Amino acid sequence: MSAPVGPDAPAPDAIAVTRTLAIPRAELDVKATRAGGPGGQHVNTSSTRIELRWNVRTSRVLADEQRERLLERLAARLDADGALRIVSSEHRSQLQNREAAEARLAALVRDGLKVPKVRRPTKPSRAAKMRRLDEKRKQSEKKQQRRRADD
Repeated sequence: MSAPVGPDAPAPDAIAVTRTLAIPRAELDVKATRAGGPGGQHVNTSSTRIELRWNVRTSRVLADEQRERLLERLAARLDADGALRIVSSEHRSQLQNREAAEARLAALVRDGLKVPKVRRPTKPSRAAKMRRLDEKRKQSEKKQQRRRADD
């Protein structure tokens, strides 16, 4: 996979989140630890699990509006300091786990920054109301015809 080229391309030492936002790798705290689970001796001896932390409160790349939105939308995932923690241990390679964690971070931040569309309430048209009432009347007549005559 080739890196994007052009004025919108993020710096090589940054994680692209959107066209206008890239998180510098200098703001990330990356820690490699030993992964658990199956895998035999390889798992017990190599530090392939990646723990990535990015502090939303202290990040310099976020505008105040973006910071507030992320603090609100990702509140359940942030610790007391305002850091977002992502762990990846699904691959056997430390590099692949780091790439997976960075991709997950970018996806979380991208989703957290989305501005929800404002719902404009609508009301049914006159024709829709008439269709509904007509259907109710037909259903009522159908039920009445099914009743016994002595009821």
